[in-house]
Amino acid sequence: MKNTEEFKPYIPADKVLPEFSPTAIIVGILMSIVFGAANAYIGLRVGMTISASIPAAVISMGIIRGIMKRDSILENNMVQTIGSAGESLASGAIFTLPALFIWSQELGMAEPSMLRITVIALVGGILGAFLMLPLRKALIVNEHGTLPYPEGTACAEVLKAGETGGAKAKTVFAGLGIGSLYKFIADGLKLFPSEIEWSIKGYKGAAIGADVLPALLGVGFIVGPEISKFMLSGAVLGWLVIIPLMTHLGQFITEAIYPAAIPLSQLDYWGIWNYYIRYIGAGAVAFGGILSLIKSLPLIFTTFKEAMSGLKAGANDKSALRTEQDIPIKIAFLGVLAIVIFIGATPIIPVGIPGAFIIAIFGFFFATVSARLVGLVGSSNNPVSGMTIATLLITSIIFKSIGFDGEEGMIGALSVGAVICIIAAMAGDMSQDLKTGFLVGATPKKQQLGELVGVVASALVIGYVLVLLNKAWGFGSSELPAPQATLMRLVIEGVMNGNLPWALVFTGVAIGVVVELLGIQILPFAVGLYLPIHLSTPIMLGGVLRGILDRRKAKNGANIKAIDEKIDSGVLYSSGLIAGEGLIGIILAILAVIPAGVDTEGNPLSVLGRIAFGNEMLGKYGALAFFGLLTISLLKYSFWKKGEKN
Repeated sequence: MKNTEEFKPYIPADKVLPEFSPTAIIVGILMSIVFGAANAYIGLRVGMTISASIPAAVISMGIIRGIMKRDSILENNMVQTIGSAGESLASGAIFTLPALFIWSQELGMAEPSMLRITVIALVGGILGAFLMLPLRKALIVNEHGTLPYPEGTACAEVLKAGETGGAKAKTVFAGLGIGSLYKFIADGLKLFPSEIEWSIKGYKGAAIGADVLPALLGVGFIVGPEISKFMLSGAVLGWLVIIPLMTHLGQFITEAIYPAAIPLSQLDYWGIWNYYIRYIGAGAVAFGGILSLIKSLPLIFTTFKEAMSGLKAGANDKSALRTEQDIPIKIAFLGVLAIVIFIGATPIIPVGIPGAFIIAIFGFFFATVSARLVGLVGSSNNPVSGMTIATLLITSIIFKSIGFDGEEGMIGALSVGAVICIIAAMAGDMSQDLKTGFLVGATPKKQQLGELVGVVASALVIGYVLVLLNKAWGFGSSELPAPQATLMRLVIEGVMNGNLPWALVFTGVAIGVVVELLGIQILPFAVGLYLPIHLSTPIMLGGVLRGILDRRKAKNGANIKAIDEKIDSGVLYSSGLIAGEGLIGIILAILAVIPAGVDTEGNPLSVLGRIAFGNEMLGKYGALAFFGLLTISLLKYSFWKKGEKN
């Protein structure tokens, strides 16, 4: 047990401030829904999500402190706790559940009901919260000083710098407004195309393009140059190497090659990407996910052992201090038991007793692992996809061996994977939130209740978001590639049916091996290979801008604080851009499905835009001009940002 007697939180234990107040709950629920929906859209589009903790915290400070003139850091902490819970639940859901919709389109299965989606999300979110409850003292308190929890610590620093919260909130809202307006003009009014591309003359089958949209620029600035360049490298391999090679060879092949039903010579680069590159990319992503899990195994087992010993050591610790009050472990245990029994008994989650047993074991193990791993390496390096793939492989093998196969077995295996994915995502996020609360002096019990509020709010909405996005564009399309969910579907189909184009999948695995041997981060490279190059190019631009600031920071020791302020401002503005585009994307999806059977080109705003402006009258170069203006706005809030006055 680590020595924590000397640690004093920002708000002392004997001081009581408004915390789990109606204001914090309402604002937190709104943040949960907003960032959950926005992350669902962005995650399905680019395979990445953003943390809602810091944006939610600064927006909360702008509303509660700036507008309502209330002065409580603990209320702001509660808002980010509830908001980030919704975002993490949405992340777990979109990485798995869209596979059910893809099966309904491709295999003729019934489309998942709203009830099933909601129950799976609720069960996974509540289990993740309950399983994290007994780990707080072992991981957050006893390991203070050992586990840094980078995102949780950063959020605490933002909250403690609350006197500048108004200015920071304005930055997020500026990004939100500009991102929303840009998306509305581009994809709502259709003033210019949001996707532009050029085929390369003299190099048949090769193409370069870009989705000139605010979220991608923002994602690039947030993830930085390293991740961005790995993604673009994967995209270049797919679009400038493999697709042109297949186009050239296709001239001499007269028969169709599975999984396509027509010859290569009749496919353009989009057709080759759809039928072949996505399987190669999926193989690389699967390899990367499993490899990240294998690499983490020593740390995982050490983590689990230490967490359990810490849990045992702190099991009988009782304190009357406000900052040491948790929801009773008995309630958590009974809650987990009741949910597992419910899973085994209900047909809503069609996994039966074996599935409930798997969820109980893997859920407890991966919740513990996830909660401690993010304390060491941060949420962005948490191998949730690897955990989910491993769960799906084992579950599919068990289900097939006991005769639970076919459509029911596939749905059951995916349901198990979805619950586990949400559990792991929730436990990791909740541990970061509890670390923030530990540093600022929050009441753990109230934070834990806040997590449950965020789970329920997001779970009740995420089903509608998924149904809406699927009806508008369809999962697996170029608009919403849903890379992780497609991968999970391929894993299950591979075990249950064995009808995958394994040559393509293993080609992706082999590419992953080469990339790993070269010392390149495999997962961003693999995601770049899987996705259209149109997504990686604008992400790279954002990454380059962030990289320039990072380099300035490394070279200018005397100005580190000023450059840090520019980077932080750029990250907040980028978060606003992402949220703004995500929200308008949801609104456009609603407009696209209001008239039954009308696609996105027929939504009322698109029709209005064509009447007012013509059909994307500004063309490709107009789109580039607008994207240039958007980039300048990011420069304004990062490179040209002046330091805050104290």
